[in-house]
Amino acid sequence: MEKPIENKFIVSVSPHINSGRTTKGIMLDVIIALIPALIAGTVIFGLRSLLVVAVCVASCLAGETLFNLITRRPHTIGDLSAVVTGLILGLNLPSAIDIYPAVIGSLFAIIVVKCLFGGLGKNFANPAATARVFMLIAFTDAMTKVGSIAVNADAVASPTPLAVMKGAEGTLPRLIDMVLGLRGGAIGETCAVALLLGFAYLLIRRVITWHTTVVYVGGVFLLSWLIYGSAETALYQVLSGGLLIGAIFMATDYATTPTTNLGKAVFGLGCAVMTVIIRWLGAYPEGVSFSILFMNILCNFIDKLTRKKPVGEVKA
Repeated sequence: MEKPIENKFIVSVSPHINSGRTTKGIMLDVIIALIPALIAGTVIFGLRSLLVVAVCVASCLAGETLFNLITRRPHTIGDLSAVVTGLILGLNLPSAIDIYPAVIGSLFAIIVVKCLFGGLGKNFANPAATARVFMLIAFTDAMTKVGSIAVNADAVASPTPLAVMKGAEGTLPRLIDMVLGLRGGAIGETCAVALLLGFAYLLIRRVITWHTTVVYVGGVFLLSWLIYGSAETALYQVLSGGLLIGAIFMATDYATTPTTNLGKAVFGLGCAVMTVIIRWLGAYPEGVSFSILFMNILCNFIDKLTRKKPVGEVKA
């Protein structure tokens, strides 16, 4: 008598292909990619930069722990996502900011934007970008404080390059100083070299793809060149403000950006257009966080329009 054929079909829910990567591993890669910007910010603006970032990280961890305790949910700080949120938000703040706005902004990012919407992967917008917008509105004076450049004993606090281009008193730094980060701004946004090192690391580790970041930065450069009629001015627009840190670390968030490569490019282009319009016509000299938040809201629509249709799909 022949033996029955063994059933080797496995029935399971998607996903059917597992890369083996974990949330904790991805977040650890993002933390590593942020370290050059943290080191550069500390060197440029002094040790108070470390205090501001540490307060943001601690507040995010405490906020998520407290929320999980109150709601009796499993503790989730082990996935390191709260650490990433605190790091990104802290690096987007000026070193001279008071401590209490940093605490409130961090709690807003974690509790309101992340936890109340269901936790990691369910938030409608990037927590750090949304918290920065909230802080710009709620703590305008605190967010405009610019710390002195610690690497130059003769340097004093000066307006950011975007503020100067908007009409504030002051002179624009040299382009080499813009690249190295020797100018006014938030802790982690000034040093282009450090941010690009982080970008390269994330690409090598395949944590992100190039589509959103390159289209975002390239779009800002080309649109600024078209509007202002100068490639040099366009380059200042790219190197100024939080464009690089936003394009690399906030506009590439898995939960709040499209999943397809075409969708990512469309998302980046939308961020570029919004950023340039806000900088050009808006009251705020910076527009990165506002543009990312706006495009986060449109993410689902972009995903639906750019998602590939299965072969042979027929509309009902």
